[in-house]
Amino acid sequence: MKNIVEISDPKYPPLLKKIDQPPEKFYYKGNWNAALFEKCLAVVGSRKMTSYGRQITAKLVSEIAAAGITIVSGFMYGIDATAHKAALAAGGKTIAVMPCGIDLIHPEYQADLYKEILKNDGLIISEFEGAFPPALWTYPKRNRIVAGLSLATMVIEAGQKSGSLITAGLTEKYKRKLFAVPGQLTSTQSKGTLRLIKAGASIVTCAQDILAAYGISNHKISGEKLRSSNLNKLERNIVEKLQQEPMRIDALSRLLEVTASEIGTSVSLMQLKGFLFEEEGKYYVN
Repeated sequence: MKNIVEISDPKYPPLLKKIDQPPEKFYYKGNWNAALFEKCLAVVGSRKMTSYGRQITAKLVSEIAAAGITIVSGFMYGIDATAHKAALAAGGKTIAVMPCGIDLIHPEYQADLYKEILKNDGLIISEFEGAFPPALWTYPKRNRIVAGLSLATMVIEAGQKSGSLITAGLTEKYKRKLFAVPGQLTSTQSKGTLRLIKAGASIVTCAQDILAAYGISNHKISGEKLRSSNLNKLERNIVEKLQQEPMRIDALSRLLEVTASEIGTSVSLMQLKGFLFEEEGKYYVN
């Protein structure tokens, strides 16, 4: 049995109905929950993500998702995939809008992410049936759904001709709130976001900038609370050492008497959760 939502269906997302030419129907996988669509944020950005882009996406999205905002993105590698992963790592919810048929995992090497979204009560949706292949024209159609489901869009890294700018333009067309994260002036992946800011997009300096647009005030995630609730013993030991001084993986391995591969796995997960960031090989506590 196929899971289909038609535009005449009472459970069709209300915000999506308001856009120009909303999909007459779309297909989905996962457990449908209307609450998922109440407060959605579109998170989009470059496929050619920099280390800065990865760090800031993990940090911002983990805090936003932890506050109850559903993260909507397009499932592509780079910023999209990082946003989905960060939402899941924070215990939040996410919706992946596919540029292909609902039964096709694209890109195929993200099969684990596809499964994790479904396992954690997220949704996979598409207006394309079965194994319909992605094409140049399916991406803009996908982008209109990403923007259409969301009260606001946050752009994190975008080149001059990034597809994320299409989503940004649709966001403004639909009269939704547009946010952009400032990046390094020397980075080609900041050209698009800086252009959006010059044109009037709201600057994002912290998660609260986004949460305020959703009527969530003074939502603060205590570092101590997060450490006690979301970190295991090894992760807490890593945080303790890094609070003393930034370190490389090999130094943490020697101090904690744990293999470098175990430390590497832990710090990667902690980056996705927004606890750490890496710069020139050293890890820092956020």
